[in-house]
Amino acid sequence: MKKLLAVAATAGLGLTGLGLGATSASATTGTSGAFHPASLAWHTCQADILNGAKAYDSLGPVQVSKIIQCAELQVPLDYAHPDGQKITLELTRLPHQGSGAAKGDILVNPGGPGGEGALFGASVYARNSAPMQAAYNVIGFDPRGVGFSTPKLTCDVDYSNAPRPEYGTGGRQDDATWLEKSKNYADACARKFGRGAKVDLLDHIKTIDSVHDMDTIRQALGHQKLDYYGASYGTYLGQVYATVFGQNVGRMVLDGNVTPKNVWYDAQLTQDVAFNKNMDYYFGWIAKYDSTYHLGTTQAAVRSYYYALQDKLAAHPLTYTSGGNTVAVGEDELVDNIQNAAYRRSQAVWNSYAAALSAYKAGDVATFAGTFGAPTTGGSDDNTFAVYNAVQCSDTQWPTSWNKWHADAVRVNRTNPFLTWSNVWFNAPCLFWGAKAGTPVKVGQSKNLPSNILMFQATDDAATPYAGALELHKVLRGSHLVVQDGDRTHCIVHRGDLRPGGVDSYFDAYFLNGTLPKADTVHVSQLGDPTPPAATQSGQAGARTR
Repeated sequence: MKKLLAVAATAGLGLTGLGLGATSASATTGTSGAFHPASLAWHTCQADILNGAKAYDSLGPVQVSKIIQCAELQVPLDYAHPDGQKITLELTRLPHQGSGAAKGDILVNPGGPGGEGALFGASVYARNSAPMQAAYNVIGFDPRGVGFSTPKLTCDVDYSNAPRPEYGTGGRQDDATWLEKSKNYADACARKFGRGAKVDLLDHIKTIDSVHDMDTIRQALGHQKLDYYGASYGTYLGQVYATVFGQNVGRMVLDGNVTPKNVWYDAQLTQDVAFNKNMDYYFGWIAKYDSTYHLGTTQAAVRSYYYALQDKLAAHPLTYTSGGNTVAVGEDELVDNIQNAAYRRSQAVWNSYAAALSAYKAGDVATFAGTFGAPTTGGSDDNTFAVYNAVQCSDTQWPTSWNKWHADAVRVNRTNPFLTWSNVWFNAPCLFWGAKAGTPVKVGQSKNLPSNILMFQATDDAATPYAGALELHKVLRGSHLVVQDGDRTHCIVHRGDLRPGGVDSYFDAYFLNGTLPKADTVHVSQLGDPTPPAATQSGQAGARTR
């Protein structure tokens, strides 16, 4: 499932290997064989985390970079052998602002797999309402292999150097190029973190491993119950935790919900259809404001312009050099960037990509390359991509026949061409992955399943389609679902819906008072499409911006 990421910070720390800093405490294993973590020793965060937290200082009255704290937690590499090798998770805490003791600690996860969670804690805290900031500490954590946790999974930092080979549409040469590239990536991961490596992380980075880590964090915090907010793939962590450790669930919110049925191969196929639908809607939005963007007065005209440009860049990638830095825009870079317009209904996102396309049509290559370009040399941090594959490729067995992958992609691509082949190649390392596949937990099949889980979902979410949320709602017996009708935003909490009876009011009422919606499912109207800045200024009619 491609890019199941909520908003996460991008700062990272290089691979440091095993070992703990001076502020870390040791852990013990009890006589029963269960792992007992040490208490957390909170301390001033390292500079990279403090600098990353500054990005959220402007979101509210509390400067999160001034209050964020850090701790390191040792956990077993393999929970079946708790006395064995340990790895380290990086945790952050944003303390409550009220007097007296905090109401609780909310553990948060941004999704992915591969999303950095240490700084996601700062993001959630900064966006929390004043009553929530007064009541709760927010606990972020980088899952195993991710971000500031050690070891940090990285396989080939040059993998994404631009321009990459064109995604194509299933032609023999395109397939051969990408299959070789994907196999080389999987092999590099296996050499560095597979069996025989210093840390065999690839065999111990499944969803169930992180779920055990979450319960270890609960213990280290000193709580009998875990309060949790998970977004995107973080909802899968939550639903598996609720199934395995249901007796330990306090209050749990799941936002932008992963279906429990299609883990993981079939999920990408449903994404292809949903993203194509949302991109067509976006093309229609651009056409509505042709006086601003000049890309066509109809959805069909804008769509034709976009796909013609995509084909042109596939054949002849654009390179641009400024200030000694060279970037390139090929088909892949264009698709990967503009895909964000299908993730979230946002003025900033929708306008920036439409404006860049408009700039290219007008001959402004600098603006276009600045928006869509990626570095041609020097490598980049592949941590998110590496962990994404490491988790999904080993959670369950993917089809081993390339013929099946190819036939499914050709079929879906006939009517949904926007993302299909991009999604194939994003996931193709799973064909060659060097770790034993596991068996997914059967979500909801537990006598201890909590009945107080609160879910949030937009009906036109492309990354985690609505049908999957309805399936999860059915499986999580007793759960309640807040639906934002007609919205295309992936994960809807803290997206600006501050209206009485709006999305964030349900979030606050649940955590502050334990209040669930009166009905099993409640529907909230969308806030409306954004308008371009020029349209807003000129008085053109438009919906409220987000």
